[in-house]
Amino acid sequence: MSESVFIISLSKLYRTRRYRRAARAVKCVRNFIKRHTKAEKVLLDSSISTYVFSRRYDKPPRRIAVAVMKLDQEGKVVKASLAVRIKPQPGSEGSTQ
Repeated sequence: MSESVFIISLSKLYRTRRYRRAARAVKCVRNFIKRHTKAEKVLLDSSISTYVFSRRYDKPPRRIAVAVMKLDQEGKVVKASLAVRIKPQPGSEGSTQ
């Protein structure tokens, strides 16, 4: 099973309205992987959506590193997960100051 790492730019989403930017970012990641791997089905790991939604619904990250692994021999089904593990910011987990 081969694994590739893609750095996906999501900065074009900032030219649109703020409403639902993070949801559009997840769709953009799925479409990017589908286009560049010629896969029919893309399975996204929950770490991708967790990272995209970590900075609020209207401010997704500008770029994301994704590791893509082929699950079958023909490469029609691929699984994508976050390539760079991000540690949570100190104090961001449920703290009220």
